[in-house]
Amino acid sequence: MIAIKKGGIRVRLVELLLLLFNTGWLILSIVQNRKIPLAAASVIGVLLLAVHGFTEGFRVQMLLSYVLTVLFAAVTAYSYLTRGKTRKLPRYLKFIGRGAAVVMLLLTIGLIAAFPVFKLPEPTGGYQVGTQTFHFTDTDREELFDDKAEGYRELMVQVWYPAQDTHGSPVPFIADERLLNEEPLSKTLGFPSAVMDYLKYVPSHSYEGAEISAAQAAYPLILLNHGYKSSRIYHTSLAEHLASHGYIVASIDHTYSSFATVFPGGRVAAMRTDEYRIVETEYRDQVGAVWTSDVAFVLDQFEKINAGELASGLHGKLDMQHIGVIGHSFGGAAAYDASYDDRITAGINLDGGLYRYHGRDGFTKPFMVMFSENTFDRFNKVRQHYVYTDEELHEMGATREEIEQETRDAEVEISHFQNTARHGGYILYVEGMSHYNFADVQFLTPILQLIGMTGEINPARAASIVNSYTLDFFDRYLKDKEGDLLEGPSETFPEVKIATPLFGGE
Repeated sequence: MIAIKKGGIRVRLVELLLLLFNTGWLILSIVQNRKIPLAAASVIGVLLLAVHGFTEGFRVQMLLSYVLTVLFAAVTAYSYLTRGKTRKLPRYLKFIGRGAAVVMLLLTIGLIAAFPVFKLPEPTGGYQVGTQTFHFTDTDREELFDDKAEGYRELMVQVWYPAQDTHGSPVPFIADERLLNEEPLSKTLGFPSAVMDYLKYVPSHSYEGAEISAAQAAYPLILLNHGYKSSRIYHTSLAEHLASHGYIVASIDHTYSSFATVFPGGRVAAMRTDEYRIVETEYRDQVGAVWTSDVAFVLDQFEKINAGELASGLHGKLDMQHIGVIGHSFGGAAAYDASYDDRITAGINLDGGLYRYHGRDGFTKPFMVMFSENTFDRFNKVRQHYVYTDEELHEMGATREEIEQETRDAEVEISHFQNTARHGGYILYVEGMSHYNFADVQFLTPILQLIGMTGEINPARAASIVNSYTLDFFDRYLKDKEGDLLEGPSETFPEVKIATPLFGGE
């Protein structure tokens, strides 16, 4: 693919030239400069269109530009073929045609800006990154969320790891068309799923099946959990970042709670768990128990891989004495719940509430909670016994009874956060960040920021904060390397606020 990388946006060169051509052709048609051979220019436009499709790939955001290119060529050809044989078009029709062309160009530019072929953050570590995907079946667990009563729980797990001698091109951010058809953002924002097709042109920094690096005898393992109705692919940049710094990262697709899981052979398991009932304590705990069991089962499989019981190039390369777990949103709750497993060394919850937290004592192992500003504000108000006014309740669309029940539940969650703080853990929040700034979904479109789904912070900045603090924490507890980010306020990241003392920690 021909592309210029700049500032997180991949400016596709031929695509840009095609837009410039359309703009230039329109200007020439308005000023009626006969010194420029429009026939030759139109041929160039058609060639640019063909080269663009062959090297960069067509996408729906450029459709109007494609139409303009073809129309310009057709109008030029018609004018030359019928020269002197037909009357000139009335001036008002020319005006309407040129106005329509201007609108089409502006719409194209707007669509490209709204859905850019973005660039994932560059991993900052010294290792190249390899990736491979595993299909695991847990024959000890029946699938609760499938129609088939005899079905077993199946999982797809993508692994990123330190690599050497990489060849070819990195794999796409989303390579599978079936995932693109199920991508939920289009449904949420109300536009056709074809609009998201451009994601297949976004490259990652990972090389499929690359040889694992021999620089170290073994690498710590980190288990990664996506958010509810999300996917493992939306934490690619975090996984690549950690892998480039010497970690093996296994990202789990929690089947029927991700927006889609594609199994070998092309079978697709779409979302089945009830996104509207997940706020109910009993149902949330039921789904959560499945996610926690997924983590434990995947950990079992990597123990077998490391021992050579399952064939893999990762045999013997996993440091099973240093295992981390991390997750976003519901996956953050899974990371917390999975940390009760004695095999887990340390864990991180990225902006997630908890499940299965009633009637349980906390644990004493290292743990970090990183909140968005608004999530922290919600918990902090509970901690401060904040009383909402009737006007605030009306704006929230909630009754006082509902808020009181949520407050009682939040108080139990806070007791777990307090336990984390008292036992040497960390509670942080980031000013300007919102819930979706913890995942790669924030890069998909700036529309998310306009409608408030992501915060005012720049997505690349948000990713840098999450990646840096995650690495600092895991380096500290999985590699015994002391960093400075968790020691106190950071001049590099002033947006990050240390809230540990508010929850009873030092």
